[in-house]
Amino acid sequence: MMIYLLPCVLLLCSTYSVHGQREEFKCPDDYGFYPHATSCDKYWKCDNNVAELKTCGNGLAFDDTDPKFLKENCDYLHNVDCGGRSQLEPAISTLHCPRLYGIFADDVKCDTFWNCWGGEASRYQCSPGLAYDRESRVCMWADQVPECKVEEVANGFNCPAAGEVLASVGSFSRHAHPDDCRKYYICLEGTPREYGCPIGTVFKIGDGDGTGSCENPEDVPGCEDYYGDLDLKAIRKSELLSGLDNKSRQQPAAETKAAAPKPQPQQRQQPSNRPQPQQQQRPQPQQSPAAPQSAKDYDDA
Repeated sequence: MMIYLLPCVLLLCSTYSVHGQREEFKCPDDYGFYPHATSCDKYWKCDNNVAELKTCGNGLAFDDTDPKFLKENCDYLHNVDCGGRSQLEPAISTLHCPRLYGIFADDVKCDTFWNCWGGEASRYQCSPGLAYDRESRVCMWADQVPECKVEEVANGFNCPAAGEVLASVGSFSRHAHPDDCRKYYICLEGTPREYGCPIGTVFKIGDGDGTGSCENPEDVPGCEDYYGDLDLKAIRKSELLSGLDNKSRQQPAAETKAAAPKPQPQQRQQPSNRPQPQQQQRPQPQQSPAAPQSAKDYDDA
């Protein structure tokens, strides 16, 4: 009995049953991580020339771009070029998460999206006037996102019709927010885009229709108490010093922000002479990567 059992145990180390069929993989090298032939979220881990079939989290895919095959990296599906590896495990969903891992648009609010990790959803909201674009997966102007109605992020504000604003420069004009002293709208060819004045200032309507600028609250009737008891002088001084300090410590453009470590399958300790796989990093959503053009750019228009 022992004679027949031992070969079967050894065979299971490199042969697996997939949909009723046996699947074999021959390790190209003693140690490494290799893409599955047809599945984008599966991969092979080779250890001492023995293959083990592994599966990324639901919504993640195996990144096979390492030419040395030493990286065990599962990334969001939209970050991985699966090529011909088109098969995926069935979706497992939770609240706000079509899959357990990924970045997904909100079903109702177009300026909101969710970062799902292990089925737990973290809510993110685009900056005022922006909406989450499902295709590019970044925050863009609401009028550039097909699924979004501009009124949803403009709080019902509508730009004046062409020719109604006498003081406008071409198709550009500024308008005060109806409820918030610090916010205002810029109308570009009839499309409203919401902006906000720097902290410590509020929007002051200009002398001409469709004009205005950010000024000190004490100079804007009705907005004098917008910041309440906040020490605006201290805030401005702190921001100035912070800006100077950040400028002096500015990092090279090629340097990226550190991300939280991504959990990975438990692995037994490797011998010291064996190459170590690169630690995986948890992807971070870009809240407003498509930064809107500053209102200051229009001051001379």
